[in-house]
Amino acid sequence: MAEDEVIKHTKKIYKTWMSRDIPFWHKISEFLIEILIIVFAVTISIWFHNLSEHRHEQADVKYFLEGLKSDLTSDIKEMKSDKESYLLQKTLFSYLSQLRIKEPVSLDTLRKYRNWLQNTTGLNPNDGRFEGFKSSGKIGNIENKELQNDIMDLYEEDIPALLTSSRFYTGTKLKLFDFFYKNLKRPTDSTSNLAILLKTDEGHNLCDALHSPDQIIGQYDDCIALMTKIIGEIDNQYPSR
Repeated sequence: MAEDEVIKHTKKIYKTWMSRDIPFWHKISEFLIEILIIVFAVTISIWFHNLSEHRHEQADVKYFLEGLKSDLTSDIKEMKSDKESYLLQKTLFSYLSQLRIKEPVSLDTLRKYRNWLQNTTGLNPNDGRFEGFKSSGKIGNIENKELQNDIMDLYEEDIPALLTSSRFYTGTKLKLFDFFYKNLKRPTDSTSNLAILLKTDEGHNLCDALHSPDQIIGQYDDCIALMTKIIGEIDNQYPSR
């Protein structure tokens, strides 16, 4: 143990220095030798401690990144499904917002896109692992700085921007739901006045506000591209055998 070595050689210095039988210059020589031994022992001890700590840190980084890869793979799958939903909503609301005043709503189109008329789409990112690693102050232990920056950009910029845009779109969609809730009627068991509502000024205005989720679709593309890049960087750092 380095501490034991320091104590042992310190005692030896003291004993040598206090001895009356050892010549002065010999004491100086012994003193310098023992000091060098102490410095060397402490330096080696610090080096081994730092090496052990570094290995532990990098083991934590590897565990985090391999788990993050799984999170991102799951998120990409959800994002591709979400993006498809927004593309279908764009098709539906573009059609409804471009109808002429006297042009009736196609009932076949309503039946085909009914699910996307009456639901919302939003990402639930798997960000718990990232937030835990960040809050523990370990993000800086990722030695690949490009990978570190990409991860931070994804979770601190790209995903929050996407969530903000999609929440705004959902807010408009909820106004449409409220409009339906207040005005939707069933003349018979098998019919409703939905097509008529969509042709009213309020219905048209809401559909027009929902007809172009292009910003959201673009943000999904950006997130998917960056996630794919991060997965590639992780694979390069920890190649499968």
